[in-house]
Amino acid sequence: MSPVLALQATTANDLETLVDMRITAMRDSLERIGRFDPLRARERFVASFACERCQFICLNGQHVGFIQSQAYSDHLLLQHLYVMPDFQGQGIGEKALKPLIDRSTLEQLPIRLDALRGSDSNRFYRRLGFVQVSESEWDIHYLRPADPLRRESSCADLPECQ
Repeated sequence: MSPVLALQATTANDLETLVDMRITAMRDSLERIGRFDPLRARERFVASFACERCQFICLNGQHVGFIQSQAYSDHLLLQHLYVMPDFQGQGIGEKALKPLIDRSTLEQLPIRLDALRGSDSNRFYRRLGFVQVSESEWDIHYLRPADPLRRESSCADLPECQ
């Protein structure tokens, strides 16, 4: 039997579970750059958490990560995508991100996201067509054009890419 991946709505009651998942998923990357602070990680997540836009990533009924995004008039924002370490490298993150990528293509809206500098997630996002548009002290800022086949021309039309 093949594994079944599904997205499941979260509720406000899931906050602490999601915080724990985020900290677990990010711990290695944060320790690598000397920024592991569970309290700060919790505060940053709580400040952006919106249960109506957040979904658990479930594999055969088990919560193995979560994803949260937000739609704006001119882009989609991927706020959170975390897969628990034991489940990384199995294509779960890509499958969980597919509905947002499909929406991006359908609505012709680019996707923006920030990834921690030094995180393995940077390779993942670049592989999926995200283009680095800027950097800050701790993050790399990415944009994935709505039409990945026209990535160069689509990105060139956006001020961040110039």
